[in-house]
Order: sequence, then C-alpha cells, then structure tokens
Amino acid sequence: MLAMVQARVEKKDPEAIYFLGDKYFFGRLGLQKDMRRAIELYIEAAELGSIDARYSLGAVYYHGEGVQQDKAKAVEYYKKAAMKGHVESRYNLGFFERVKGNDDRAIKHYLISAKMGHKDSVEKLKKMFMEAIATKDHYAQALKGCHDAVEEMESHDRDEWRKWRVTTGMSGGNDESRQG
Repeated sequence: MLAMVQARVEKKDPEAIYFLGDKYFFGRLGLQKDMRRAIELYIEAAELGSIDARYSLGAVYYHGEGVQQDKAKAVEYYKKAAMKGHVESRYNLGFFERVKGNDDRAIKHYLISAKMGHKDSVEKLKKMFMEAIATKDHYAQALKGCHDAVEEMESHDRDEWRKWRVTTGMSGGNDESRQG
C-alpha cells in the first residue's frame, strides 16, 4: 500500500500527500512517527487543495502538536477548510466563536454544520437554547437540517465504502480525534 501511495504522491495527488502525512503523524504503515515530515506533507497537500490537510493543520496548530501552538493560525486553517465544506472545521469555528463570546456567529457556524449532519452541533445549539442564547427556531432548524442530511447520506453503498476505507486504512483523518 505504501508503494501505491508514494506513486500518487510523486504525481502530486493532494489526497495521497495528505494520507502519507497522516501516516507519518501517527507512525503507521511501518513509517516512523515524524511530526516535522507530517506537517510538511500537510502543508503541501493543503496548498494543492486538500480540505482534510487544512483541517489537520488547524488541529496541529490548535493543539501545538509538532508546531508552536498558534490558535489564530488554527482558526485560519479551519476557515479555509470550512469554506470548502469541511463540517468538523465549521463546528470548530463555532466553538472558537462561542469561547470569544460571539454567540451569534457561533450559532451560524453550528447551524451550518448541523445542516451538514453534524450531531454535536445540534447538541451545542440545544445547550445554547437551554441557556436562552439560541432561539427555539435555531434549535428546530438544527434538528431538521441534521435529520435531513443524515437521511440523505444513508445508503448501502455509502456503508460499504466506509467499511472499505476502515479495512484498508484509507480512513484519513479519522485515525485519531483532532477536534479543537
């Protein structure tokens, strides 16, 4: 598998570069854990358009894993990934806005990610509703949007695809949790 991935890396495939970076990050596929190399590969993949690499860079800067912790830089990478549809990045932006006290912006981010099927966003909006920060309408939109997204995504083919990704080790950033 490593040879196949490296062949794609040589052809500048952003997802293969990101995948290889992840294997260095976690020390998998027989590779020695090498944070510096992983981050170099994430940066290259992000520059070539990998949304997952942008998310992972946000996570490493947020947590200070292999780099100097820099939450502002983390937010920038999360924004770049969120703008391309990365749901976890969108959720993390809601988290950051909530911490800063920007509840209206947090609600917007959580609504977007809830409508993409992100259940934790629904829970955050529920909590904000219980605290009288979000409205009943916000919470209802989140519930309906999440339900609709999950229903739309459910299929036998999709389930088979997920199983294949896990069994082949192609699960990308899902190897470990990197939530901000």
